[in-house]
Amino acid sequence: MSIERPVHPDPYPLLPKVATFEVSSSDFQDGQPLKDAQVAALGNTSPELSWSGAPESTKSYVVTCFDPDAPTPCGFWHWAVVDLPATCTSLPTGAGAEDAILPGNAFMLRNDGGSHAFMGAAPPQNDQPHRYFFVVHAVDQESLGIDKDSSNAVMSFNLAFKTLGRAITHGTYQF
Repeated sequence: MSIERPVHPDPYPLLPKVATFEVSSSDFQDGQPLKDAQVAALGNTSPELSWSGAPESTKSYVVTCFDPDAPTPCGFWHWAVVDLPATCTSLPTGAGAEDAILPGNAFMLRNDGGSHAFMGAAPPQNDQPHRYFFVVHAVDQESLGIDKDSSNAVMSFNLAFKTLGRAITHGTYQF
């Protein structure tokens, strides 16, 4: 069976327009291949992320990693950290480990692989290059109003109405 298909669009321009700000990583460069450490079978470690310039009225952050190129109609959620305090402007390498201590009342949702942790890049063998969007969402409330058992779809729905700004960087990977 072939998995050839069109490239899915970048989902973020399809969302309501919000302010933008800056995010970067010391572990990968925007638009470039992820390092082995960020690949599920090779290191499975979340990258360092640092951000600045969020809207002044930001009260919390949500950090996500989404692969729109998965061979599904809904992409694949690799990571979601919810309710990071507004004073948090970075996450260190490895902050997505299942036993990681996060700032404030932050918590991780279950990724599409089933764990409350970061899941590294894992595209099917010989598939097109996949894009992994690491996004910092500036939120207008201290809590997104969901819990650790909420789905990524519920998180995304809440973000549609509570996001003040969005910072985006992405890496790629292909087996």
